[in-house]
Amino acid sequence: MGWLTLLVFSPIVGIVLLLLVPSTQAKLQKRIAVICSILPLIMSIIVYQQFHSGADLSIRVPWISFGQYPFSFFVEYELGVSGFSLVLLLLTAVLMIVSMVTATMQIKKGWKQYALLTLLLEIGILGVFASQNLILFFIFFELTLVPMFLLIGKWGGMEKERAAYSYLLYNGIGSAILLIVIIVLFANVGSTNYEAIANASLSTELSMGLLISLLIAFGVKLPIVPLHTWMVRVHVQAPPALVMIHAGVLLKIGAYGLMQFGIGFFPASFQDIAPVVAILGLVNLLYGACIAFVQKELRSLFAYSSISHMGIVLLGIAAMNEAGLQGAMFQTISHGLIAALVFFLIGVVKEKTETTYITRLGGLSRTMPLTAGVLLAVGLASLGLPGMSGFVSEFMTFLGIFESMPVIAAIGTIGIILTAAYILRAVMDITFGKEVLAQQGIADLQGKEWIPVSIMLGLILLIGVFPTSLTHSIQTSVEAIVLRIGG
Repeated sequence: MGWLTLLVFSPIVGIVLLLLVPSTQAKLQKRIAVICSILPLIMSIIVYQQFHSGADLSIRVPWISFGQYPFSFFVEYELGVSGFSLVLLLLTAVLMIVSMVTATMQIKKGWKQYALLTLLLEIGILGVFASQNLILFFIFFELTLVPMFLLIGKWGGMEKERAAYSYLLYNGIGSAILLIVIIVLFANVGSTNYEAIANASLSTELSMGLLISLLIAFGVKLPIVPLHTWMVRVHVQAPPALVMIHAGVLLKIGAYGLMQFGIGFFPASFQDIAPVVAILGLVNLLYGACIAFVQKELRSLFAYSSISHMGIVLLGIAAMNEAGLQGAMFQTISHGLIAALVFFLIGVVKEKTETTYITRLGGLSRTMPLTAGVLLAVGLASLGLPGMSGFVSEFMTFLGIFESMPVIAAIGTIGIILTAAYILRAVMDITFGKEVLAQQGIADLQGKEWIPVSIMLGLILLIGVFPTSLTHSIQTSVEAIVLRIGG
C-alpha cells in the first residue's frame, strides 16, 4: 500500500470514529477529532524521514484502462513526493491540527459535521500534494471544493452564502480550465504522468496555450489580481478556524501548481512569459499593499495582505533562477504559517471583544497584553523582520528577481515599504492606540489557546533563525526546476 497512501487517507480514521459517536457527545467528538488530526502529522514525519533516508516512496499501480489496441489508454494510481511537496504535506498536517484545536474553541453548533467535512478536506489537500498523475491530482483538487463550499456556507458570517457561491464559482471556472488542459495533454501525450508529460515534445504554440491556461487556472487559486475578489469574501466571512486552512494551505496549491506544472511541463514557454508573470506579481504586491493600507477591519486587511504576499511568490517564480525559486518556496511556507497564526488571533479577538474593527480595538495591550504581544510578533514576521521566516523568503526572492529583472525588483521594493507601513499602522493602533476597550475582565490568551500560538510562532522563528531546516528539503526541488530551465 505504501506510506504515502497511508498518509493521504489517514484522516479516514477520524471520519469513521466520528460517525460512530452519537451527536450528543460533543466532548468525545472533539477529543477524537483532535487526536485523529495528529495521525497525518505522524505519517508525514515518517514520510519525511523515509524521503531523506533515500527510500523510494513512489507508488504506481494500474487503475483505469479504456479503449482497444492500438488506441488503448491507461491511467495509473501514482503517488510520490519532491522536496517541496513534502514540506507542503508537513505544513498541511501541522495546520490541520492547530485548526482543529481552534475549532473546538470557536465552533459552537454542528461540531460533528464541521469536523467530518474538515477531515474530508484534509484528504483532498494531502492528495493534491502527493499525486504524480494529473487525473489523480484533479480528483483530489475537486475533493477540496465541496467541503470548503459547505463549511463556508454553513459556519460563515452574515454573508456566508455569497462567499460560498463566490468561492465555488471562481474555483469551478479554474477547475474547468485545468480539466481542459489535462484532456489536451492526455490526447497529445497519451499519459497523465508528470514525468511523461515533462519529457514529451509538444509544439511551441500548444505549449504556450496550455501554459497560459494553467496560469489562469492556478491564478484563481493563488489568487492573481483581478481574480482575487472571491478570496477576500472567504477570508472575511468564513470562520477563523477554516480561514487558517484556506490562507495557510489551500492558496498554496496555486503556487505549487505554477511551479510543478507551469515550469515543470513547459520551461521554455515559461521563460518567454516570465516578464508577464513578474508584472502580475508586481501588481499583486503593490495593489494588495495599497488596499490593505486603507482597510479598517482586520480580516479584510490581512486578506489583502495575503494577496500582496502572493505577489512575492510570483516574483520569485518569474525570476527563473535558484535564489528566486527558493525564495518563492520559502514564501509559500512562511506565509502559510504567518497567515494561519494571524487568523487564529483574529478569531480569539473577535470571540472575546465581539469586533474586528481596528478603531474599536484600541488599547488592546492593556486589556489583552499577551494577545497584543503575539499579534505584534506575527506582524513583524509578516513585514519581514530579520530572525523570522518572512525575512528569509523576501530576501531570497528579491535577490533572485534583482538578478534577472532589476527594474521590476526595484519597483517591487516599494511594496515591501508599504507592507511595513500598513502592518505597523494596524498593529500599533490596536495595541497602543487610544483605549477603546474599557471593559474589565476580558480574558487574555489562556489554556488551549497557547497550543496553536506556540506551534506556529515556534516554526516561524525556527525557519527565520535556521533557514537550513527548510532548505534541506526544498533544495532538491529547486535544483530539478533549475535543471529543467537549463540553469
